Amino acid sequence: MQPALTTLEEKVLPVHTALLVIDMQNDFCAEGGYVHKLRGADMSSNAPLARRIMALVRAARQAGATVLWIRANYEPKYLSEQALAKQSGSGMVCCAAGSWGWQFFEVAPAPDELILEKHSYSGFAGTELDRLLRFRGIRTLVFAGVASNVCVDSTLRDGYFRGYHVVLAEDCVDSYARDLHAATLKNVKLYFGEVCRAVQVERSWSQCAA
Repeated sequence: MQPALTTLEEKVLPVHTALLVIDMQNDFCAEGGYVHKLRGADMSSNAPLARRIMALVRAARQAGATVLWIRANYEPKYLSEQALAKQSGSGMVCCAAGSWGWQFFEVAPAPDELILEKHSYSGFAGTELDRLLRFRGIRTLVFAGVASNVCVDSTLRDGYFRGYHVVLAEDCVDSYARDLHAATLKNVKLYFGEVCRAVQVERSWSQCAA
């Protein structure tokens, strides 16, 4: 049996930690993207969010933690009946493969980093994510990206139910729905794992990289 991980520093040791960057794509983050057009959301916070995420990514790379990018493709041919019902009426396709909306928003995976495509809110549903993580000996997942209350939350919960420690970097996740963003942070802190500032994770990683 592996020793229990009790402190944040133990949980985020680079050797067994993966940083999951979720759905940082134009359709979710950019002016003129799907969320902006459909919801009329204020997108101004997303460029600063991307910069904070890239700072966390650079810290993970330097420390030797795994960085894994999760990207949505919600073309109708991939969606379940109930998902199609929720999208009906807009006439738009979210994150169609190869489109501008599908491309990353102000973040940049390295050539050797894994990019996993999903067709559901959770990065675990119908993907190889769990197998890839276990193959690498990952025990802890650090979460960044959008939206806090939908795809980040869904992936986080699925990870928790599969036995991973979860750490939510609160200043590296966001949602245009501020009340639901706040509720997600509270829920995770109460029931699922750690909620902390990115700098706390970066500080732990910098000690390992030194």
